[in-house]
Parts: sequence; C-alpha cells; structure tokens
Amino acid sequence: MQPGRMIANLFAALLVAGLVGAVFLAFGRPLWPVREARMVILLPPDSMATGSVRRACVEPCLPARFDLKLAPARPQG
Repeated sequence: MQPGRMIANLFAALLVAGLVGAVFLAFGRPLWPVREARMVILLPPDSMATGSVRRACVEPCLPARFDLKLAPARPQG
C-alpha cells in the first residue's frame, strides 16, 4: 500500500469514529440503561381501614369494604 492511501484510510477511520462519538454525545443516552432502584414508600397500616385481629375472632376480622385512597399507587414499570 502506498503511504498516501494508508493516511487517507486512517483519517477516514478517525472521521467515522468521531461521527459515531458525536451521535452518542448528541443524543446523550448510553448503550446500556442505568439500573436504578424503584422504591415504594409504604404507609403504616391503619387497623380500622385494613383490618384487625381481635380476641373474639379466630381469623383476622376484615372490614366490609376497603378504602382505596389509603393504598399507595402501583408503581409503573
């Protein structure tokens, strides 16, 4: 190979690598997503809303209906 072609191929490879790097910098997203912990904060249970264990009951005595406003939302994902 001639030295001129080797230099031209080297510059072409550097140009392609620079374009690929610029695309990654422009869009700003890595190839592999960062894994983050998704936490749900649980509120302390309210015995009047969720149910309670009484001495008169053998099993847990649950209320007739459950207030869904007290329950945390299901996490998306």
